[in-house]
Amino acid sequence: MNRRDFLAGLAASAIPSWAAASKTNFVFILADDFGWRDLACYGNQYFATPNIDRLASEGARFTNAYAACPVCSPTRASIMTGKYPVRTGVTDWIPGRPSDPKGPINTPRTATELKLAESTIPERLKPAGYRSASVGKWHLGGAGFAPTDQGFDLNVGGNESGSPPKSPKPYFGPFDLPNLHAGPGEFLTEKLTDAAIGFIGQNKANPFLLYLPHYTVHIPLGAPEADIARHTAKANGRYNPTYAAMVETLDTSVGRVLKAIDDAGIADRTAVFFFSDNGGLRFEGKRKDAVTDNSPLRAGKGHLYEGGIREPLIVRYPGVVKPGRVIDTPVSSVDFLPTMCDAAGVAPGDVDGVSLMPLLRGGTLKARSLFWHYPHYSNQGGEPGGAIRDGDWKLIEFYKDGRRELFNVKDDVGEKTNLVDAHADIAKRLASKLAEWRKKSGASMPVKNPGADPNWPGFQLVGEEPPTAPRRM
Repeated sequence: MNRRDFLAGLAASAIPSWAAASKTNFVFILADDFGWRDLACYGNQYFATPNIDRLASEGARFTNAYAACPVCSPTRASIMTGKYPVRTGVTDWIPGRPSDPKGPINTPRTATELKLAESTIPERLKPAGYRSASVGKWHLGGAGFAPTDQGFDLNVGGNESGSPPKSPKPYFGPFDLPNLHAGPGEFLTEKLTDAAIGFIGQNKANPFLLYLPHYTVHIPLGAPEADIARHTAKANGRYNPTYAAMVETLDTSVGRVLKAIDDAGIADRTAVFFFSDNGGLRFEGKRKDAVTDNSPLRAGKGHLYEGGIREPLIVRYPGVVKPGRVIDTPVSSVDFLPTMCDAAGVAPGDVDGVSLMPLLRGGTLKARSLFWHYPHYSNQGGEPGGAIRDGDWKLIEFYKDGRRELFNVKDDVGEKTNLVDAHADIAKRLASKLAEWRKKSGASMPVKNPGADPNWPGFQLVGEEPPTAPRRM
């Protein structure tokens, strides 16, 4: 059966319109490697993002939203399940990176797929009459673990790969993905948007979940030549012209999806989410070519510093979210499944996250800590470690040598001043909570490497400076 016939079948089996009108549709747009400051509404002065900015003006913009991991697959698993990556076993990008035989520690292996036993968002929503589609990057397993094996009715473009399909020109055809063929010169971001719009049109009479995880802005960087040339003429070395063009193609896609929702007459009952799977990628290739700048946040993808895990999050939910709201409460990617389940009136099951509906309605959440466990090295210089955010305090613990860094991320968003000695009591309390959480979650930890080379240079990140440590008062 081809995709058109499949979509027609979904529409034909739709639930009655009176029932659909009382249910919320969900459109979840996930950017890949998108930085916290890559949007104009988050302070970027070089990239034009009018459509996503409009989404923020019509909904809520979160300032302290976090990915559950500084790399892609684990965060995607957390979105799908509402669980921290440590509980799904997917703790690194799939298939992961083996330990360096000369390094000081041996890091644990990551799971190479999201287990079928996990309960996903589409599986939770299906009994309530929801149709679902995953359109774009999957990266949670290959054959037998595809989106359609994990509860989605339709998969367009998703497979085991974490990168855009290989072609002579990045992001342009010819290439083939599941249910998606691109001829010479056809642009991947546009093709995925076309498929998403088609799904919306076919399912406007029944409640639906559209998961739209774009491949952009993942490397290799690629965008229409005219857009790259336009930015090249004015960048003057201040930013990457190709990256800027990619950001703007993503914004165009969001605008087209929003128009499709409007044209279908379902905007008043459709919740739209915009998020990223991890922080912005700072360097590409062995030459360390600059990709994006996450400042004032420190570092980027692959790091437990804010630049690697703090993300843009925008939620437009007519009738629930007051337009133009700014929400400072810390939230995590584990919160999306329970939020959608709450809005749809279904049980979330065994999850680590909480529903954000109280926040979206203008209320508050019960105080809680957020956790991270990333026992791997990243190719961006990140080291194995864990982290906890508790109120305004954040502790990072590095597994190689046990050192700790403590920051007040409200006063010091750039994590420049390590307060671990000045506030030893807070550091001790947070370290204890982090250790207790790891034990409860069954975290796999690195172990010492008996064959370690004492001269092993480690994974060095160009331009990374250690935080200052003030004298104890």
